[in-house]
Amino acid sequence: MLAGALLILLPLFLGFAVPLNNRTVMTAVHHSVDGLVYFILALLGVGLGQMEGLGLQLAAMAAQVGVLVTGLLVLNLAGLWLWHRWQPMHVETGTARGATSYRRLFLAAAKPLAAVMAGLLAGWFLLPALDWVEDLATWALMLLLLLIGLQLRNAGLSLRRLLLNRQGLGIAVSLSVSSLLAGVLLSPALQVPMFQSLALAAGFGWYSLSGIVIGDALGPAWGGVAFLNDVIREIIALALIPVIIGRRPAMAIGYGGATAMDFTLPVIRSSGGLDCVPVAIASGFILSFLSPVLMALFLSLI
Repeated sequence: MLAGALLILLPLFLGFAVPLNNRTVMTAVHHSVDGLVYFILALLGVGLGQMEGLGLQLAAMAAQVGVLVTGLLVLNLAGLWLWHRWQPMHVETGTARGATSYRRLFLAAAKPLAAVMAGLLAGWFLLPALDWVEDLATWALMLLLLLIGLQLRNAGLSLRRLLLNRQGLGIAVSLSVSSLLAGVLLSPALQVPMFQSLALAAGFGWYSLSGIVIGDALGPAWGGVAFLNDVIREIIALALIPVIIGRRPAMAIGYGGATAMDFTLPVIRSSGGLDCVPVAIASGFILSFLSPVLMALFLSLI
């Protein structure tokens, strides 16, 4: 497991160490990341489709996902509420401009699900048993993490300024700590070792990475659990943010997890105003960097 953890972290840090100023190259990197995510998720689906006793596995996965989603929802919101009580954040919701297309956002959230389902159906009905699928997914994951490192380094964000954003840093720490506490408490309910439960809890909503990393280390069934847990978090966040951001902005921004800097950012901006944007970007960036590091660490300790 330790070697696997190093494989996860090495390309991420290599990518983060490379500065790029060429916009054409960065555009190609962004498109490559999108394509690789769907490709690897489809491979995850193929692995699911070719498991023995698929029906029983899916039933077990549904129960595990339910436990994870519920436990993380309760503890994350509790942790973020405590941060809000200690360091209140106030927003002028009337300063938001423009409308957010929720239909477009929900359809975008459905695309990775469609990739996994397409792979699952292909693996179940069409493809023979493919021994090289796991190796291909591992190499594709290494390339994906290298490109993600490049994206994080060249996002035009100052790491120093992000870490000095008190609200963003506090939200990220609150979400991380409450998620890891949930991982410890949910281990008996999931009937898995504590470090495996912690790895599942460390996705922080980044479904396009958590499902791939967990699936590569623990197999497609657990990869599917991690993926669905974080997809459902994102869907809940899209519905929750407009309702609570006026009164509890830290809770609204924080529950979006790593997606606060990209996918849920339009909802945060339109519902909470421009003041929420730097906080959301700071918290999302910090969580995006912490997530693969923590998952790799906990997977290495199983």
